[in-house]
Order: sequence, then structure tokens, then C-alpha cells
Amino acid sequence: MALTPPEHQHSEAVIQAAMWLAEQNPAPQPIIPHIRERFGLSALEACEAAALSNKYRVLRKAHG
Repeated sequence: MALTPPEHQHSEAVIQAAMWLAEQNPAPQPIIPHIRERFGLSALEACEAAALSNKYRVLRKAHG
């Protein structure tokens, strides 16, 4: 039986998109279509990247 990665793991493209989005100030609008086109992500992956970018922003503010 093959093991699959846990649901909380993200592809490298999602992580790269999240890191890029966390650096944008202001973030491009609308976010999802923009990062889908820029990084070649599916709609679900783009949503994951947007959520992950928010976590990155919070952690950056908390930890400097």
C-alpha cells in the first residue's frame, strides 16, 4: 500500500505562491485569479496559497 502525504502538506508551487503573496503590499486584486495565472495553480491550490500567505504574514509580524 502506497502512503500519501498528509493533507496539510502543500506542493512547492503553492509554497512559492504563498511566499510571493505574503511579500506583496498591497496584495493584487483579485488574488485568486492573479496567483493562478502567475504560478499555474488550480483554483484549490490558489486558495491554499492565499491561506498560507496569511499564516506567513502573521508569523512574520509575531517573530519579526
